[in-house]
Amino acid sequence: MENYHKGRGAQINPANPYLKQEITLDHQEGIDEPFWLEKPETQVFIEHPKKILNKVKSPDIGLAWSANPYQGCEHGCIYCYARNTHTYWGWSAGLDFETKIIVKENAPTLIETAITHPKWKVEPISLSGNTDCYQPLEKKYRLTRGILEVCLKYRHPVGIITKNALVERDIDILQSLAELGLVHVYFSITTLNEKLRSVLEPRTATTAKKLALIRKLSALGIPVGIMNAPIIPGLNEQEIPVILKASAEAGALRAGYTVIRLNGQVGDLFYDWVKKNFPERAGKVLQKIKNLHGGKVNDSRWGKRMQGDGEEAMVINRLFHIHSEINFKGKEMPPYNLKAFIKAGQLNLFT
Repeated sequence: MENYHKGRGAQINPANPYLKQEITLDHQEGIDEPFWLEKPETQVFIEHPKKILNKVKSPDIGLAWSANPYQGCEHGCIYCYARNTHTYWGWSAGLDFETKIIVKENAPTLIETAITHPKWKVEPISLSGNTDCYQPLEKKYRLTRGILEVCLKYRHPVGIITKNALVERDIDILQSLAELGLVHVYFSITTLNEKLRSVLEPRTATTAKKLALIRKLSALGIPVGIMNAPIIPGLNEQEIPVILKASAEAGALRAGYTVIRLNGQVGDLFYDWVKKNFPERAGKVLQKIKNLHGGKVNDSRWGKRMQGDGEEAMVINRLFHIHSEINFKGKEMPPYNLKAFIKAGQLNLFT
């Protein structure tokens, strides 16, 4: 496909709604060289924020705290709701989101400071609520591993959700946490169709690799679940039964799901993406997404935004729960151990 950024989800950089000025190309015919960046390179920006823990107030999510060691994400998932947060930094939710990555270098230290505060109440911390804590830059910066080391040191409960196989690197810490009842690991699985995955979420691990890791972690006693998310009617909703079956057979103990919602600039990005990748059914897909959200592609209503509303949403919900009952009956994630917390910490991480 001409003028397509292979390996990137977004293909455009929509204007930042918070900026009064923007660079545009009104008359390309007057320029000798086409205004087209052949290979957008990743740029890293180091930050040292004052805090990293976010109290989760949404009743839809069921988490207490989230922590995001990175802002922006190289995975490039075209549907990612977190894209909109990049505009607060003066960038675009499009290509900027997956090429301009903020690294919060002091993340482990901030976690340690927070959980050792005299008023800290032990509740699970989720990595991450916004962008993937195991995205490619984690291989170099090791911030997620550092946070896990802090959690093990103080025996603090922690949850992980990822699309990346890099989690395998930290099996040593995860196994130690699991022995104390302190960790849950979730993999986000959107499709078993590798061709679809490669354009929908281009820099994530293959689903085959994720399933292999579910099998490996489960065999080591590390509790694993999946999120079949997002469900995109017209693209992947028919895969719900096979995804749940494959995940359960690999050892997953629980499955959840969300439907796609295209808030803010994500709507423009997805429109462009679906028309370029699936022109023959773009109209159908967009209409089905609108059917989930009362005639709109965006939805911010608590209680409705994650699973949708209306007949289309009911069909997805019924299909998911039928096959969840078939495949996960009698299985459940073990509860977090909230009593193991040691505020003074451990001298030896692995005792």
